[in-house]
Amino acid sequence: MRFDYKKILPHILVLIGFIVVALIYFKPVMDGEVLQQSDVSQYKSMSRELRDFHQQHNERTYWIDNAFGGMPTYIISKGNLPQTFLDTISATINFLPNPANYLFLYLIGLYILLLVLKVDYKLAAVGALAFGFSTYMIIILGVGHLTKAHALAFMPIVIAGILVIFQKKYIWGGILLALSLGMELYSAHYQIVYYTLYVAIIIGLVYLYEAIKEKKLLDFSKAIGVMVIAVLLAVGANITGVLATQQYTQWSTRGDSGLTISPDGSKGSAKPGMSYDYIMQYSYGIGETMDLFIPRFMGGASTETLGADSHAYKALQNVGAAPAQAEKFLKNAPTYWGDQPIVAAPAYIGAVIIFLFILALFLIGGRFKKWVAIACTLAILLSWGKNFGILAHFFVDYVPLYDKFRTVSMIQVIPELLLPVFGIFGLKKLFSNKIGIEKKFHALKWATIITAGVCIFFLLTKTWFFNFTGLYDAQLKQNIGANFIKALKQDRIDMLNSDTIRSLIFVLLSAITIFAFLKEKINKKWAIGIFAILILVDLVGVDNDYVNYDSFSPKVSGQGTFQPNSADLAIMEDTTHYRVLDLLGNPMNSSRASYFHNSIGGYSAAKPGRYQELYDFYISKGNRQVLNMLNTKYFIVNQQGKPVAQRNTGAFGNAWLVDSVAFVPTVNKEMRTLGNINPRHTAVVNKKFKDLIPKNNFSPDSTDTISLVHYQANKVVYSYETQEDRLAVFSEIYYPHGWQIDIDGQDVEMAQADYVLRAVYLPKGQHTITFKFKPAIIKEGNIISAASGILILLAIIGGIFFNIKKKKEERPESPEAK
Repeated sequence: MRFDYKKILPHILVLIGFIVVALIYFKPVMDGEVLQQSDVSQYKSMSRELRDFHQQHNERTYWIDNAFGGMPTYIISKGNLPQTFLDTISATINFLPNPANYLFLYLIGLYILLLVLKVDYKLAAVGALAFGFSTYMIIILGVGHLTKAHALAFMPIVIAGILVIFQKKYIWGGILLALSLGMELYSAHYQIVYYTLYVAIIIGLVYLYEAIKEKKLLDFSKAIGVMVIAVLLAVGANITGVLATQQYTQWSTRGDSGLTISPDGSKGSAKPGMSYDYIMQYSYGIGETMDLFIPRFMGGASTETLGADSHAYKALQNVGAAPAQAEKFLKNAPTYWGDQPIVAAPAYIGAVIIFLFILALFLIGGRFKKWVAIACTLAILLSWGKNFGILAHFFVDYVPLYDKFRTVSMIQVIPELLLPVFGIFGLKKLFSNKIGIEKKFHALKWATIITAGVCIFFLLTKTWFFNFTGLYDAQLKQNIGANFIKALKQDRIDMLNSDTIRSLIFVLLSAITIFAFLKEKINKKWAIGIFAILILVDLVGVDNDYVNYDSFSPKVSGQGTFQPNSADLAIMEDTTHYRVLDLLGNPMNSSRASYFHNSIGGYSAAKPGRYQELYDFYISKGNRQVLNMLNTKYFIVNQQGKPVAQRNTGAFGNAWLVDSVAFVPTVNKEMRTLGNINPRHTAVVNKKFKDLIPKNNFSPDSTDTISLVHYQANKVVYSYETQEDRLAVFSEIYYPHGWQIDIDGQDVEMAQADYVLRAVYLPKGQHTITFKFKPAIIKEGNIISAASGILILLAIIGGIFFNIKKKKEERPESPEAK
């Protein structure tokens, strides 16, 4: 079989072009510089003990102690799980330096989807640029949301796999779906996977409707069958991480501890998942949706730079600020006036793409238009969160797994993906001869009227609908004065004006380009080239305001880690095993202390649920007894502007023997009782553990001792000597899935005590107690993962042979053979 190089050469050239584009945009990586990514810094701090363990022991640990009092490592770093064939694929495709590699993957992903939709490769490349450079895609690279970026890069390929299957190309569609979904799951960003499932369900429902109408349910059933097999293989290839995460989720803030009271004493109801208010914290404003079309419609990022020509600058000078002082303050001016607490950048899709999307609505019909319109509309409505409470409450209360994810505005990744796809497909229709010229002019007219009309409408009426007031304006008014707020609002109006005019210009340029093509003043190639330029200038012009060459720094100083302060250095002289509470910031939302110490706090979207509750009830209020039982030996505090280490002499240590047990019937009682006893002498234990603790009163002896003998992340050894049976409480977090405990080699079970800690009933005498973390789910998952990988590989090999055989059968016989 002869290989047709001419067919594949254009695609190779496009891939090379994508590499060049990614490296040009992130050029500093070629000079060895690194992007300052806040989430990467947090990850490096959280995974400090994991890295140290690997260097010292040359093996993996699945437990760390340097954050939240201890947690499984696979929640912090999926890369710590045993290697699979997906690791090989990931290493192969991520050959470019971070973050250029993720931009390259964005481009490849959408390019494949558009090719599946039978879009010309040149136009597909333009669509890929529109997706890859949309502002949200770039800003998540800027802040280091790399797992999200990885998942988003494979989201369009998953959709492509589904569409190929519906095209009755079952083998290659199934392989494409299995591989792409496998790689999306590999990212371990399950919120993006969830949104992919959302799109897949809508596509399936539309195709089901068409199948019922056309009486083709058998074909639909075959397609669903292939998809089910592909999904099972994709999940199987990731089963270790999926099962481990699912198991841990029940213990995280996304699970249900059973607690039904609040720190203020008010009552609620136990419900799995996060609270409604927590889920809805990042709800997109209804008016803020215009950011998709006009970049700084709501003031841009939380803070933007205002110059000396701004109204706010003059207002600051009027209240006595020196020029340098005013300039410094306005480098981070609070220009954002939307509903979200923090915004890194507006989620700008592009005026050109929005124009093309509206144009496509008049040119495209059928099921493609249906599922795109439904998916995008519902996604935007859901992104409004609490601002569209009826829908939000319905999804939180009744849609499975919806309450496991926060930042509801993230669902806008769906229109971020589908609007460029639909808009570019609209251009394909425009360039084809299957649509009459009158319909094309009709589409152009209304696309121009709608998009230009929106711009003109807001230019004329903006102050009728908006007051341009930000969330923190009241505080600024109190500190700086009413005149400053008035000036700041005028700057916000000016930003909206300038960016609205900017979008209007791109709309008109797009309309002129299409008009020129329809009038045969330019050909298709010129039109595609012009749109490529317009899209890049439009999007990159905004992207550069938030992620640019200035965002990089030399690798030596840009490692993304923290530098030890004087308090850290003083504490690190202590070589015993203890914990630290860093009070310089929010300890439950910072991993700074975890980089140097075993910290009470940390940084994770999946904090241990009971631990967070303990923090809310007692730690945040400075309850010394609770801090003592967590072995908090040091506090880092601010004294006269300097970090200082304070020694806590009351810390209980790594383990202690209690005199009595307070058995309680409910989780609420556990929490309340903990605040009324001295945990040094009494342990609070739920009655469900009573079988593990035969009695609730013990006979203390002055000679009874328990002490830490050996510590490493996944193995802790204690020795003890008691005259009678005793109960020991350990300042280690209780987590039942994986910890194996033995006393002199004889297996024993641990109970949960003091809401979050471990307790073990000790027989009298001199013994050794050992804790080992060996989660069975890792071994079990590896078997399934390996089997799934082999099946996917066999499917690929089978598909290749089937394709070769099919082409041979289709090839006409030569005259010599007849």
